[in-house]
Amino acid sequence: MFTGIVQGLGVVTTVSDADGIRRLTVRLPEGRTSGLETGASVAINGVCLTVAAFDTESAAFDVIDETLRLTNLGALSVGSSVNTERAARFGDEIGGHVLSGHIHGLAEVVRVEPSDGNLAIWWRVPEALTKYVMPKGYVALNGCSLTVGERPEGSVFSIHLIPETRRLTTFGESKPGDQLNLEVDAQTQAIVDTVERVLDQRR
Repeated sequence: MFTGIVQGLGVVTTVSDADGIRRLTVRLPEGRTSGLETGASVAINGVCLTVAAFDTESAAFDVIDETLRLTNLGALSVGSSVNTERAARFGDEIGGHVLSGHIHGLAEVVRVEPSDGNLAIWWRVPEALTKYVMPKGYVALNGCSLTVGERPEGSVFSIHLIPETRRLTTFGESKPGDQLNLEVDAQTQAIVDTVERVLDQRR
């Protein structure tokens, strides 16, 4: 389980492929390897990955083809910055919202507008997931818990980011065409699916 409160930027240091598995080694933010164990869960750009190996600075993760296909991890190369979060522990403060680290689809950045300390990003939701995204609701983009802003048209939504979020995440580097890992809010998904099922039964 994760909270969507990104703990800092990691940097991909090696990428290697063997037997249908891609191993990503990521240098984690300072202090984030403390207490780490093989088999522990870490969210990389919002994707729940299992630690295969680690040292005092970095952790290595094995990523299968299906994950590479469904997320933006397949586009990572040496030097890429990634959002990182260690798995939540019982008793931790939930500053964002509860996340599983299982990605529902890719959202595309369509417009980026910086102004003073603010950064507004417009992104397009895959059509099948639009019903789970609503203004003032929650989503996770690249593992960051965010409140949805406006919906100016169709399947396009906005988010607005404060300087601290820009500093701790990859959003400060966002540009049109970027693909963001999208995890919809589980409670919203459950409510929408339940209402649809009840309405279908009444027809």
